[in-house]
Amino acid sequence: MQAVPHTSTQASVDSAAPGPSLAVVLKGYPRLSETFIAQELLALQRRGFRLRLISLRHPTDAKRHPVHDEITAPVTYLPEYLYQEPWRVLRAWRRARHLPGYRRARQVFLKDLWRDRTPNRIRRFGQACALAAELPDDVERLYAHFLHTPASVARYAAVMRGLPWCGSAHAKDIWTLPDWEKREKLAEADWLVTCTAYGAEHLRALAPEPQRVGLVYHGLDLSRFAAASDSGETPENRDGSAETAPVRLLSVGRLVEKKGYDDLLAALAALPAGRHWHLTHIGGGPLAQPLRQQAEKLGLAGRISWLGPQAQREILAHYRKADIFVLASRIARTGDRDGLPNVLMEAQSQGLTCLATAAAAIPELIEDGITGCLVPPGDPETLARALSLLMASPDLRAQLGRAGEVRVRRDFDMNRGIDALDRLLRSGQASKLAELL
Repeated sequence: MQAVPHTSTQASVDSAAPGPSLAVVLKGYPRLSETFIAQELLALQRRGFRLRLISLRHPTDAKRHPVHDEITAPVTYLPEYLYQEPWRVLRAWRRARHLPGYRRARQVFLKDLWRDRTPNRIRRFGQACALAAELPDDVERLYAHFLHTPASVARYAAVMRGLPWCGSAHAKDIWTLPDWEKREKLAEADWLVTCTAYGAEHLRALAPEPQRVGLVYHGLDLSRFAAASDSGETPENRDGSAETAPVRLLSVGRLVEKKGYDDLLAALAALPAGRHWHLTHIGGGPLAQPLRQQAEKLGLAGRISWLGPQAQREILAHYRKADIFVLASRIARTGDRDGLPNVLMEAQSQGLTCLATAAAAIPELIEDGITGCLVPPGDPETLARALSLLMASPDLRAQLGRAGEVRVRRDFDMNRGIDALDRLLRSGQASKLAELL
């Protein structure tokens, strides 16, 4: 297998007994929006797991987080589109068809293709052939991040090679995948974990053996998110009454339908004329141009800074300068929705007050009026009222911010989830999933 070695700016020292050799199948690597995956990979590497990262797509982000430079596992990029590497695909198919499980994998694929007649389905089988043909013999297990396309590739390749496979499900992959496909993957995987109770309940209802679906919160690598009080930043009591001291609003998220940025813009337009604020947005996405046009039409363009994608270090600095973090998530028309956005945990780790919608699993983190504020999704008027209240109430913001930080640091430390995942990957026993978690 042709792997791309990753150099590291910081030596990684394994601190545990060697773990099994894993091929980790990812949709794309590295990705700025998937820090939760990167922090998990680095933690497993440090615990002695021998990782090989298998990416279905090449990176598209111009920047990368520091954590990516600390991950030393080799990265293999499968043919992103089969026509781009025809000879590699052909050689892989010729080798794969002699593998003991190829005939069964082909039957599984054809059954899937009959129900999902798309080029994407064919591409996944071609990528699986490349993975199965090129996979080193020392790999003991395939582990897929996301239940949709990465799990399809892992499933087909695992069947070809006669290897066990397992997975981690998150958000879009749970809610946009047809139920028949979820049922069949849940029946074949050794086990599957997901990062919200909301998602776990849905998947357990579809699984032939519900006990094989576990809940493992991603949590936050708190070593990268020291308390804001340690940074020397001095909180300011901006209340929006002075034009020279606008309340600093911050939102971090991809510009896609499920993030509800059109609702946020509508809410900002409904704020009282005398309330002074400035919004900083971090993230990219396909709706960037339409949202900028909406801001122009609403007369908000001069009060919004669209910064695009940023590295984690830069985002941390913005958390520490902001007064309110706001996220207006909702369920998209396709059914896509958030899980538990890591940016909310990151913001709360800095004592930053969070205002979000009660969508998907967000209430698993934010208790309305206690550790932050929640409003109904898709309701700009209520969002505007909550924003106005928080802008005018620095003391309330400080109270909610402190409570949110305490909760994150107490209940959402990444190491708790990594401990559970470590035990699962070492045991490989689905029957013990409940006791291992």
